[in-house]
Amino acid sequence: MLDIKMTATTAPKAKPADENKLGFGKIFTDHMFLMDYTAGEGWHDPRIVPYAPFPMDPATVVFHYAQEIFECLKAYRTADNKIQLFRPDCNAQRMQDSADRLCIPQIPAEDFIQAVKALVEVDKDWVPRIDGASLYIRPFVFASDVGLGVHASKHYTFCIICSPSGAYYAEGIDPVRIYVEDEYIRAAPGLTGFTKCGGNYAASIKAGELAEEQGFAQVLWLDGVEKKYVEEVGSMNIMFKIDGKIYTAPCTGTVLPGVTRRSCIELLRDWGYEVVEDKIAITDIMKAGHEGRLEEVFGTGTAAVVSPVKELDWKGDKVFISEGKIGPVTQKLYDTMTGMQWGKLPDTKGWIVPVCQG
Repeated sequence: MLDIKMTATTAPKAKPADENKLGFGKIFTDHMFLMDYTAGEGWHDPRIVPYAPFPMDPATVVFHYAQEIFECLKAYRTADNKIQLFRPDCNAQRMQDSADRLCIPQIPAEDFIQAVKALVEVDKDWVPRIDGASLYIRPFVFASDVGLGVHASKHYTFCIICSPSGAYYAEGIDPVRIYVEDEYIRAAPGLTGFTKCGGNYAASIKAGELAEEQGFAQVLWLDGVEKKYVEEVGSMNIMFKIDGKIYTAPCTGTVLPGVTRRSCIELLRDWGYEVVEDKIAITDIMKAGHEGRLEEVFGTGTAAVVSPVKELDWKGDKVFISEGKIGPVTQKLYDTMTGMQWGKLPDTKGWIVPVCQG
């Protein structure tokens, strides 16, 4: 168990006056969690301190060789003023997997969860109270050696920051348009596609910008070898309901193993749906769309939870889904997931981890 030292801020920030205007990732709480790693000593000095900038040397390794990883999860305030997390053990495990691939020392899952809970409890007054809003939690680790040269760092910093964030669908769920990218690739076998590292997202920005210029909300990536099989969307995993079955790309090294993805698959199977985790070609999806067999398409991720898709565009060929409306399975998943997260539905899966009374 971590012995976390606490240094409270002497200058607390003003809380947002209107929680309906929080946005995402723009406001940060009073404190942050820090822990250091030194080769030969391991992880040490866990502490909660006032939120502040890092003093960093220009030659710090992370700036030059991008040795860093991150996670994302949320804290939710229930109607009876309890604050809770959703499956933080999955985030802890995924961060360990990311760390292993990036040659970063792993953080024990119990320490990760303890650190998250401790910071959320300290800044519990920042957890929003309005329906649909939450406290976004961003744990991250970066190499903090100073000096140039491509090699694994001997020093690392683990930090957690929190940001009160507004409801993703402030005005109701609005199905989105997706552009199927067939020039650039996001990941390839043997690389870092299954990790949450900044380089994956940096490589996706160009295609995302081009898609946005054409009025699309997201990019759907194809595999990096044949550019034939669908993998994931820029910030979400993606699922397709065809002829009553649910299809989604397998997590075999090039697709991020999403916590929301995993949870939706468990729910779908509980409800009797066959979920196929296997390669599926974009040509087969488009064909199903034109034949009226593509019944629903939806993304899954921490921020949006479940995001319905109304249009796919691949090389100018367009497919329209569910008459531009949210489908019944998509709606049921969204209602069930958010119901458990905000305590409106019973946690029948053991996924909720209580933090404190608000």
